[in-house]
Amino acid sequence: MAAPALCRRCGRAAGPWGLRRAPLPLPLRRRAHEQARRARGAAGLLAAQCERGLFQEVFPAQSAEEQLPALLEPGRPPLAAYCGFDPTADSLHVGHLLPVMALLHFQRAGHDVIAVVGGATARLGDPSGRERAREPLPAGRVRAQARSLRAGLERLFGNHRELFWEPGAGRLGRAALLDNARWLGREPLLRFLGGAGGRLRMGTLLSRQSCQARLRSAEGMSLAEFLYPALQAYDFLHLHRHHGCRIQLGGHDQMGNIMSGYELVTKMTGAEVFGITVPLITSTTGDKLGKTAGNAVWLNREKTSPFELYQFFVRQQDNVVEKYLKLFTFLPLEEIAHIMEMHAKEPEKWGPQKRLAAEVTKLVHGREGLESAKRCTKALYHSSVEALEEMSDQELQELFRQATSAELLLEPGMTVLDLCRKANAIPDGPSGYRKITDGGVSINGNRVTNPETVLILGQHILKNGVSLLRVGKKNYYIIKWLQL
Repeated sequence: MAAPALCRRCGRAAGPWGLRRAPLPLPLRRRAHEQARRARGAAGLLAAQCERGLFQEVFPAQSAEEQLPALLEPGRPPLAAYCGFDPTADSLHVGHLLPVMALLHFQRAGHDVIAVVGGATARLGDPSGRERAREPLPAGRVRAQARSLRAGLERLFGNHRELFWEPGAGRLGRAALLDNARWLGREPLLRFLGGAGGRLRMGTLLSRQSCQARLRSAEGMSLAEFLYPALQAYDFLHLHRHHGCRIQLGGHDQMGNIMSGYELVTKMTGAEVFGITVPLITSTTGDKLGKTAGNAVWLNREKTSPFELYQFFVRQQDNVVEKYLKLFTFLPLEEIAHIMEMHAKEPEKWGPQKRLAAEVTKLVHGREGLESAKRCTKALYHSSVEALEEMSDQELQELFRQATSAELLLEPGMTVLDLCRKANAIPDGPSGYRKITDGGVSINGNRVTNPETVLILGQHILKNGVSLLRVGKKNYYIIKWLQL
């Protein structure tokens, strides 16, 4: 963690960024928010995001406090801010959303933003917060994963522009997606060491908490990992020189790397640059959400469906849901306060959780992804036949990932018993028969207890030509009927 003299921790205390507003009467809240937003403009970006809890620390504290408000004033040229994302997996996850939200808030304030995919730095692996070195990634795999991350970032920026930004709301800053392999991959080693390497101090790099922890470990620390902060610092230098970038964003565990970037840029250019960190999202046990901890909730549909993402946020507890509404959504604080007031009166409706889940799912998967999540929710938890009939094959497979799929030909007089046996869902003989009579079988959410019941179109077979067969509590079978 950065020393208090160097980094300012944002909070709700009094001060230039610690604005506090008293609640307004409900009919005036939306109008007051819009008027305040127009009046504050970009100059209120730091104060607004510190109030929401999205900006955690600003570095270096003194110059940021003295210069950033003036640099962000309306009418001034837009600043450029960047954040990096290493492709150590083929998808972003929920832990990446807050840095993305920080970029989007800068963009909404009229500033230009750059998302950097670390096609070069991923080959080394960031040692921050890790007990041991990452397994080396082959170059081809890194390139493929970088393409996937770029596509995921493009979806997020595209969904934000289409669904969360109103025309006429002012300038939406430009968004660029870059890969640091484009410049780091072409930088000769001797030129890098003689240039950037000569400006970074060993003592400073060695003093970083992540470096100290690894050096004390049994495994130690490789030279490649030790040089990772230097390469990330070079990213900042390159982006400053070629894109005018003056702000680096990152998770709170990136403060050491951000400091290295600040040191390199200021020494080599004399320019004043800044770093801003966002909170880390943790599980209920306090572990950081991500691939390393094995608890990642992915933003790629092939890895985590819209329904699963929606349910992750619906299941959030009351003690964090207001915080998450401020961090993960663009809802005005006045509206969030109203949502929480209504929740205090009707907690059984889970209003804040549902709104949180809807806003995040729409940002990640678009309007259709949100509708898909709602259909799956109705089908699974409310036994909605209408929702089942509207579900696509993809949604059925996502909702019932472990389900067995079968294609069957509907024969005249076919019974429930015939269906279960053809799908290999029950054992042969009397035990399978009793499975049905004992109430262990349901079709499309409705329990059937008569094995001799003849299958009926519109009841046992839905309009989309599908039957959802469940045997026991968790064994699902997706039946697709041929030649209906």
